[in-house]
Amino acid sequence: MKNVIDPFISLSYWPSAGGFGSNTNILETNIINPSVVLSVLIYFGKGVSNLLDNRKQKILSTIQNSEELCKVAIDQLEKARVRLREVERIADEIRVNGDSQIEREKEDLIKVASENLEQLEDPKNETVYAEQQRAIDQIRQQVSRQALRRAIGTLNSRLNTELHLRTIDHNIGLLRAMMNTND
Repeated sequence: MKNVIDPFISLSYWPSAGGFGSNTNILETNIINPSVVLSVLIYFGKGVSNLLDNRKQKILSTIQNSEELCKVAIDQLEKARVRLREVERIADEIRVNGDSQIEREKEDLIKVASENLEQLEDPKNETVYAEQQRAIDQIRQQVSRQALRRAIGTLNSRLNTELHLRTIDHNIGLLRAMMNTND
C-alpha cells in the first residue's frame, strides 16, 4: 500500500506552478528539443510523403484495373446476354421443328398403319376370292355332273344295243393302246 501512496506523497513536495503563462527565456523553454523533433519529423515526413504518394498511386492503379475489369465484365455480360437470346431463339426453333416433326411422324405412323391395314385386307380379300373360286368350282363340278348325267341319260335312251357294243369296243381299244404306250 505504501507503493500506491508514494506518488501522491511525492506531489506534495513539489511547489505549485503558479498558473499559465509564456516563458520567453530560450534556455529555460528548451527550444532545442522541439526543433530536433520538428527536424526529424520533416526529414522523415518526406519519406512518409513518398510512401503516401506510392500508396495513392497503388490505389489509383487498383481503381483503374477494377474499372477495366468492370468494363470487361460488362462486355462479357452483354455477350452472354446476346448468346442467351440466340440460344433461346434456337430453342424456340427446335421446339417448333420438334412439333412439326412430331406431326410428320404422326402422319407417317398413320400412313404406315393404313398400309398395314391394306396389307391385312389383301390376304382377307384373297381368302374371299379363293372361297369364291372354290364355290364356283363346286358349282361347275355340279353343273358338269348334271350335264354328264343328262348326256348319259340321253345316250342311254337313244343308244341301241349295237351302237352300245361298238362304243364299248372302241373304248376298250383305246384303253389297250394307252396301256401299250405306257409299257
